Amino acid sequence: MIDLEHLVAEAQTRFAEAQDTTTLENQKAHYLGKTGVLTELLKGLGKLDPEARKTEGPRVNVAKQHIEQSLNARRQALADMQMNARLNAEAIDVTLPGRGRKRGGIHPVMRTWQRVEEIFGSMGFDVADGPEIETDWYNFTALNSPENHPARSMQDTFYVEGHDSTGKPLLLRTHTSPMQVRYARTHQPPIKVILPGRTYRVDSDATHSPMFHQVEGLWIDENISFADLKGVYTEFLKHFFETDDLVVRFRPSFFPFTEPSAEIDMMFESGPNKGRWLEISGSGQVHPTVVRNYGLDPERYIGFAFGSGLERLTMLRYSVNDLRLFYEGDLRFLKQFN
Repeated sequence: MIDLEHLVAEAQTRFAEAQDTTTLENQKAHYLGKTGVLTELLKGLGKLDPEARKTEGPRVNVAKQHIEQSLNARRQALADMQMNARLNAEAIDVTLPGRGRKRGGIHPVMRTWQRVEEIFGSMGFDVADGPEIETDWYNFTALNSPENHPARSMQDTFYVEGHDSTGKPLLLRTHTSPMQVRYARTHQPPIKVILPGRTYRVDSDATHSPMFHQVEGLWIDENISFADLKGVYTEFLKHFFETDDLVVRFRPSFFPFTEPSAEIDMMFESGPNKGRWLEISGSGQVHPTVVRNYGLDPERYIGFAFGSGLERLTMLRYSVNDLRLFYEGDLRFLKQFN
């Protein structure tokens, strides 16, 4: 058998001479690796007769323990040396003046969110919020988008684990419109509310993001017409952009939850976007089926709804041409708004 005392002493010497962790781990492999000296000795015990195994087995294990203790001690010593070197290199000069933390600011999209709430609040609209994980019924069916309806293909949806009571998968809401249904089913007309919040679609480019913000508006009463929609939203745009120097038009369109429906465009009559029509929102008179899903009588109640992207409003207000800039965390960009 190998002289175990000599082997332990040799290992301790080699460990002590190692000046970095790489060298140390190489030495460890020599003694304790898969083909290391101690490993081979332990494997060879099986070839000895029973009496020899009883004697040599404990001796080899004791030697292994001593070598492992020396290895761990050297590992700790090298770690301490590395930490001390780092502390010395990063020493703080306490004679230098302290650096104060700069004050943070409000994100430009959140500024728009706050501004939208303030403007519609001045018009008598309440503000409501709701779950971002929705059921198929609230996100689609209740809004007149039953299964296989072509409108569903307009929205690429994120589905998540879990199912509703009918067995359909849960999803991340693709718009804040489900809150129209939730709010209307728990409130009596007149209903006058905006519904800002985060929404999610599988989309990403200069004007789209997988996560984005919307604000929906809903006004339900016995005598609300399309004219009220035009008046309210035109007034909102003038306050939001702080100018009367704009023109608003309502262009016929299709949305499953409104009938008739319209895209809302606006045009500045001065400035860099002078003479250019810009799509700003979707809107329309609430579809009778949706009013019925609110739990209301469509023969008695009528109303309008609209949906606007908060990022879109922010981009137009601050002349930003790439939505992705808002979420890259570049302080050089974000500081401009504070």
